Amino acid sequence: MTDDANSAILDAAPASSHGFTADVARLLQLMAHSVYSERDVFLRELVANAADACEKLRHEALSDGALAEKAGAPLVTIALDKEKRLLTVTDNGVGMDRDELVSALGTIANSGTRAFLDKLGSEKGENLGQSLIGQFGVGFYSVFMVADKVEVATRRAGSEQAWLWTSEGKGTYTIEAAASEDAPAVGTRVTLHLNAESDEFLESWRVERVLKEHSGAIAIPIDLLGAPGEEPRRITDGQALWTKPKSEITPEEYTDFYHQLSGQFDEPALTIHWRAEGRTEYTVLAFIPGARPLDLFDPLRRSRAKLYVRRVLISKEIDLLPAWLRFVRLVVDSADIPLNVSREMAQNSPLIAQIGKAITTRIAQEISKLAENEPEKFAQVWKNFGAVLKEGLHEDPSRRDEIFKIARFASTNAPEPTRTLKDYVADLRENQTAVYYLLGDDRKRLASSPQLEEFRARGVEVLLLDDPVDAFWVTSCVGYDGKPFKSVTQGAADLSQVPLKEGETAPEAPESAGEVAALVTRLKETLKEHVEDVRLSTRLRDSAVCLIAPEHGLDRRLAKLLAEHGESGALGKPVLEINPRHPAILALAKLAEGEEASDGAFMLLDLARIADGEPPVDAAAFARRLAARLAKMGA
Repeated sequence: MTDDANSAILDAAPASSHGFTADVARLLQLMAHSVYSERDVFLRELVANAADACEKLRHEALSDGALAEKAGAPLVTIALDKEKRLLTVTDNGVGMDRDELVSALGTIANSGTRAFLDKLGSEKGENLGQSLIGQFGVGFYSVFMVADKVEVATRRAGSEQAWLWTSEGKGTYTIEAAASEDAPAVGTRVTLHLNAESDEFLESWRVERVLKEHSGAIAIPIDLLGAPGEEPRRITDGQALWTKPKSEITPEEYTDFYHQLSGQFDEPALTIHWRAEGRTEYTVLAFIPGARPLDLFDPLRRSRAKLYVRRVLISKEIDLLPAWLRFVRLVVDSADIPLNVSREMAQNSPLIAQIGKAITTRIAQEISKLAENEPEKFAQVWKNFGAVLKEGLHEDPSRRDEIFKIARFASTNAPEPTRTLKDYVADLRENQTAVYYLLGDDRKRLASSPQLEEFRARGVEVLLLDDPVDAFWVTSCVGYDGKPFKSVTQGAADLSQVPLKEGETAPEAPESAGEVAALVTRLKETLKEHVEDVRLSTRLRDSAVCLIAPEHGLDRRLAKLLAEHGESGALGKPVLEINPRHPAILALAKLAEGEEASDGAFMLLDLARIADGEPPVDAAAFARRLAARLAKMGA
């Protein structure tokens, strides 16, 4: 471009000032006025952005010959200038045009920043920043932890025009056309004017240590210039970690790569690295996080995988694994997929579907090995992701046997989820024909449920299922090892063929059988608007009442979940069971019909609802009735 042409562009595009969006302004205020123990996060973020820009250019050059000619070997360069207090990060990646500058640096887009702010909003206290800064990638804006002023000079690949973005991190930024000689030939240069508290980042040894610690696995070479005029030193070779033999990779390198891949800074619970050979060849590096990702229960429930073809990034977030493995973070690099495949084609490719199926099998096998060989480490994995893994029992029938091997459950025999279904079946009581379970949302409350009393007396183990997904898979799975799944709160509980535990005796015949039978009739009439039926219970020993679902209705927990999601017809009337030997039932049976008897009937129903974690039918009426009973006690 001639000097006259360049001047014409500069004149036509004067500097313009812009305000940051509200979210960015909020983040900038936090960055500028807080001091963090993990301030070196800024360098990790800048290098990651630079590497992404190089990968993007490499991808675009596949289909654009002109770009291919201009694209050199990908490189990220860090330069220090102590005298001018400058730290510069330069890449020869895809660069940005004016609109892309506004989009990338003026708003919160696809970075960890949004997650950081969402988490920030839920935390309290002065030190919340220090507790969060090491857990999230906070994007480009982390530069304002160390810089008073930031300049971004950039030129979009294929364009002659360069642009300069400038901000002091105080709510506004400017964008103006840049002279050709003041910007990279292609790519982006970020210049930080370091503040007085950031001398450490002008020292070569400090910057080198940060780069090796946090960016050593970046698949782009990184050079460091310790001072103006120095020869650059190669800090990392840019060899993709997954292409190296496992014997040449240290645990620290795996962990560092996991941090870059996942955007999390916990320790991975499991690292899986293998190369598949045969009809289809590909390499996989997968991690099971040590902590729950923020998007674990995102409504889209998509897996997060990076797909490379011969080290060329094709997709940053391909949906490769089933939803029940969406917490796994992985890279897949294949030599068999065409390099010119689009991201949309990749998502719908039968070959990629085949690879995804094979990877799913291998990961399930590795999780099973972890459960068998390192139960303590697996226990944490199950605590974090058990609820997600169990989604596969409902949604992926072909994988049920694999998931049943690793599934762990709490039960009346185990307060923590350590029991397998294999363990359960091995300990079946004599004449027990089903795998019994109890659904709810609080394991401790489930363990004290009145519906369990007769099961305990006969030593019948009951699974305590407190995840929402449990209500669905137990209805879609036929059973396990020939034993059907059966809810203890649905239908009749006929345990008469199962022997009592040693020391337990069979319940005595109820007293005043005629009066109790008459009470059942009165209760049916009084409570007919609220219950489907009232009957004598064979499952209660110590409690007066409980609620159960009809034999052919939905389990009450499942019905409640469906009702919460708009299926109002799912929640039918329950059955009220009464204990004919309980003193409260016998006392109520002796009352003649009248207001006191009616109040007693509703108190029984409300007590059953409260035991199930539900509010009384009418809270005010319940309070009035209870107060009246308490007053009589003192009379």
